[in-house]
Amino acid sequence: MLVKLYNDNTNIKDVTKIVGILKDGGIIIYPTDTVYALGCDALNVRAVEKICKIKGINPQKANLSIICADLSNISEYAKVSNSIFKLMKRNLPGAFTFILNATNSLPKIYKNRKEVGIRIPDNNIILALVKELGNPILTTSVRDKDEWMEYSTDPELIDEEYGDTVDVVVDGGYGGLEPSTVVNCTGDEIKIIRQGKGELVE
Repeated sequence: MLVKLYNDNTNIKDVTKIVGILKDGGIIIYPTDTVYALGCDALNVRAVEKICKIKGINPQKANLSIICADLSNISEYAKVSNSIFKLMKRNLPGAFTFILNATNSLPKIYKNRKEVGIRIPDNNIILALVKELGNPILTTSVRDKDEWMEYSTDPELIDEEYGDTVDVVVDGGYGGLEPSTVVNCTGDEIKIIRQGKGELVE
């Protein structure tokens, strides 16, 4: 199912319908401020397992990231020092994934890594979905293994590719091919482990 949403004016009726699907353990594809991504309710273990199966990744070994609506509830899911919180506040919403030490609030499927990626994209569509859901949304880029495919920028082509695999493809217009900048904040020093679209303000 392809559902059109607009970044500058998200239709609450459609948002509610998509969130109902997420609450039932559904899988969606949606736009971010970087690339289109696969997602589900991050606290629904069966849905997370479904996404890992679709992507062919081992949830015990893969780096899993979640999208939060804002910084207010980050500490539920990750351990954040004052200095890291200020760093995130300077850069979010934005094209970053911050790797933090996970708390015990995340399901066991996340815990073998003891780390979690946190995203707050600068995109009103996905933020509206997260707010309405009330839980973080698991996020993983739409791509073939490590290759960015041209179809992954066009929601109609994404729907042709994944329409039978996921419950909803959210059409938020053309997406990009440049991923987020990944910032590891789990050690004593902050390290950029992948330079992507975001330019970190330290």
